[in-house]
Amino acid sequence: MHRALRVVVGLSLGFLTAGVNVLVVAFARKWARPVARAERRRLAWALDLDTAEPTQERAVRYLAVRWLVGLFGGVVLAWLYYGLAMVGVIAYRLVAGATGPELNADDDWVEYLWTALVGVVLLYIEVQGIIGVAALEERVAHRFLGPSEAELLRRRIDELATSRAGIVAAVDAERRRIERDLHDGVQQRLVALGMLLGRARRKPEHAAELLAQAHEESRHVLEDLREVAWRVYPSALDSLGLVEALEAVADRSVIPVRISCPALTAAPQVETAVYFVVCEAVTNAAKHSGATMIDVDIDEGGGVVRVRVVDDGVGGADPAGGGLAGLSRRVLALDGEFTVTSPAGGPTEIRAGIPCA
Repeated sequence: MHRALRVVVGLSLGFLTAGVNVLVVAFARKWARPVARAERRRLAWALDLDTAEPTQERAVRYLAVRWLVGLFGGVVLAWLYYGLAMVGVIAYRLVAGATGPELNADDDWVEYLWTALVGVVLLYIEVQGIIGVAALEERVAHRFLGPSEAELLRRRIDELATSRAGIVAAVDAERRRIERDLHDGVQQRLVALGMLLGRARRKPEHAAELLAQAHEESRHVLEDLREVAWRVYPSALDSLGLVEALEAVADRSVIPVRISCPALTAAPQVETAVYFVVCEAVTNAAKHSGATMIDVDIDEGGGVVRVRVVDDGVGGADPAGGGLAGLSRRVLALDGEFTVTSPAGGPTEIRAGIPCA
C-alpha cells in the first residue's frame, strides 16, 4: 500500500512539474540539469529508478519529452481523484440517510449497487492506466538518462556471478564426460588387453593369435585415448590453427560437413570456444539428428566472431541438454550469445556470437 501511494504521489508531482519542464526547455535551458536532478530524486523516491547524472544536452532532451508524460499522467490521475471524490459523495449520502430521523424511502439501492459495480470496473482500468504511466516514466528515464554507474556495476556483477557459476558447471560436466569416456572406452579396452596377454601367457600354443588380437586392441586403446585428448583440448589448435582443427573434426564426422572459415584475428580463447561449438554441434548432429549434411559458417566482423551450424536432420534438439547447455555456458563466459533453433522436422540451427577481445 505504501508503495502504491508513493507511485501515485510521485506521478502527481510529475504532472505538477510538467509546466516547469516546458518553461525550462523553452526559456531557461541553463536550468535543465538542476531540474533533471530534481526529476531523478522524484523517480528514485516514487519508482525506485536508479538513473545517471545527465549532461546538459541529455537533460534538455529528457525534459522536452518528459513533460508530455507528466501531462498524460495528470489526465489519468484526474480520473482517479474524480472517482475518489464521487466515492466520498456517495458515502456521505449513505451515512446521512442512515443517521437521519428516518431512512429516505426513495433511495434507489439498485442504482447505488450498479454505480458501485461500474466504479470497481473503472478502478481496475484506472490502476492499469497508472501502471502504464509508471512504465512510460521508466522507459523515458532509461532512454534519456540511462542507468547509473552503480546500476551498471550491479548488472555486471550479476552477469559475472552467473558466468562464473556456468564455468564451474561446464568444467564439472566436462570432467564427468571425460571420466565416462575413460571408463566406458579406454578402461574396458585395457581390461580386454590384459586378459588377452594373460591368456597368451597361459596358452603358449595360441600365443601368436592372442598377441595379434592384443596388438589390435592396443591400437583401439590409442585411438580412444587420442579421441579423449581431442575432446579435452585439440593440440592442432596450437600447432596448425583453427581451420586445420575444424577440418579434422569434419574428417572424423560420419556425416559430411561443409566448413567455411576464414583466418581469424581473435584471441586464442575465442578460437577455442569456436572450435568446441562446432565440434559439439557436429557430434550432436551425428548422434541424434539423422542428417545427411552439416554446414558450418564462421565469419568475423564488428569485433565479433559469429558461428552458424546447420544440419538437415529431424530437429527437436533440446537447448537444455547436457552438451548444448555446456556450450551455452562456455560462450556466455566470454560475454557471447548462444541460441539454438530446432523445430520438429528440422532443420537444427546453432548460432553463437563471441566478442573478439
